[in-house]
Amino acid sequence: MIIRKNVCVIGAGVSGLAAAKAFSKRGHNVTIIERSGDLGGVWEPARSYPDVQTQSPKELYRYTDKAMPESYPEWPKGPQVHAYLADYARDHGLDRMLRLNTTVLAMHRRTDGKPGWTLDLAAKGGENSREDFDFVAICIGQFNEPQTLSLPGEESFKAAGGQVLHSSHYNDAALARGRKVVVLGGSKSATDIAVNAVKSGAREVTIIYREPVWRIPYFIGGLINFKRILYIRAQEQMFASWGIGPLARLAHVIAKPLVWANWRGLETLLKAQLKLEKCKMVPKEPIEVGINCSVPIATPDFFPMVADGRIKAIQGTFDHYEPNTIVTSGGERVSADLAVLAIGYKLGVPFLSDADRAKLVDADGQYRLYRLIANPDLPDLGFVGFNSSFCTVLCADMAANWLVRYADRQLARQPSDREMRDNIEMMLHFKRVERPAAGVYSGLCVAPYHFKHFDELLADIGTAKRHRNPLAEMFAPPNADAYAAYLASAPDYRVNA
Repeated sequence: MIIRKNVCVIGAGVSGLAAAKAFSKRGHNVTIIERSGDLGGVWEPARSYPDVQTQSPKELYRYTDKAMPESYPEWPKGPQVHAYLADYARDHGLDRMLRLNTTVLAMHRRTDGKPGWTLDLAAKGGENSREDFDFVAICIGQFNEPQTLSLPGEESFKAAGGQVLHSSHYNDAALARGRKVVVLGGSKSATDIAVNAVKSGAREVTIIYREPVWRIPYFIGGLINFKRILYIRAQEQMFASWGIGPLARLAHVIAKPLVWANWRGLETLLKAQLKLEKCKMVPKEPIEVGINCSVPIATPDFFPMVADGRIKAIQGTFDHYEPNTIVTSGGERVSADLAVLAIGYKLGVPFLSDADRAKLVDADGQYRLYRLIANPDLPDLGFVGFNSSFCTVLCADMAANWLVRYADRQLARQPSDREMRDNIEMMLHFKRVERPAAGVYSGLCVAPYHFKHFDELLADIGTAKRHRNPLAEMFAPPNADAYAAYLASAPDYRVNA
């Protein structure tokens, strides 16, 4: 008999909604704790910068049980994604489970002898409280707490009228109008904001970045949708993955010259299409070395604006501030009124105790998570949205469906604690030694191994064997409707009251 649990889902973004839906569908009582005043996570309007849009096409950036509206463009804008998430919450009654403006201060194992966790909560404008839950799903993701950067001279820069803000707070294009804007960072958010600043009427726009990185245009060569090249099994199989045998390793050795030629051809095409040499932004690292979650999509207009001088690109970082000026690590002085720090987010789970955090994260920052979802030394706890990828929503959906079955011991292949620990050690060795690029984002990235990750989750869940054309599947991107069918073929159940 499966007992109904009181489940706490921490976070109401893409991952939290997926987890809440998965647990509530099985009959569990779900409470969603969200510290902001709205759902959506990074897509909450207050956190979204102007012109933000998805990096993935809409057919990949979706839940298995809900497509984005046909009226949406292939790469939806921020307000459209937020509306999609709000509709999803209403469709499944998740909006009634939301507790907004509530922060998790701490959590620890229950002391009453029952399974689960005790959470210390702080509601905005209210009193702190303490509540017990039978199971907790942490869904705060990797874009939760903005990274900070304090440098000498910041106060004098501000006293002279300058402004310093994180990219998540650049939410009004009027901030750039008539000002000298300097963006620090090389991510897609950095290039998006630089382009937006130009279009919003900034007097000058400068972007300061550490190293040039390979960026992928929406259409490679202006013709081929990048999902047809980077989101397919054929591309994934160019990389040796974990757990393969001697014959598979030999096949990779034999195919190495062809694989090498494939990547050099793609590099040549990108250099020409994006005018990287003219922009003096040709990456030093081979493109295949860095294929992971940190590969950004090329912001339309960014490279043309760098090429014609509308955006000045400087390699380096901020060294210090002076009144009306930012001085770079190379000694260059850049006039500035507004500094936008597109430097990412702090990765971590701050409300866990030090002892529990030590069980979760190794000294080098790598997370100890089986399937990037569960830790055998932290029972009655799971993580959704920590399996980051190019198709974030689909990954979160699959993880949530796996987690609820794991929590209810309904996986077809329910792992023992020993099996989980052994698998975690194998995966950590792979990420540290065999393919270090897989260890970026503290190892919480499944790219470029989307299909293998999904295959493992489906096998654990116990889905029916696929009946699609193997050749067609080799060259097709992930199909959310197909994964919905796979999940529907798994053994179904509901909990007892």
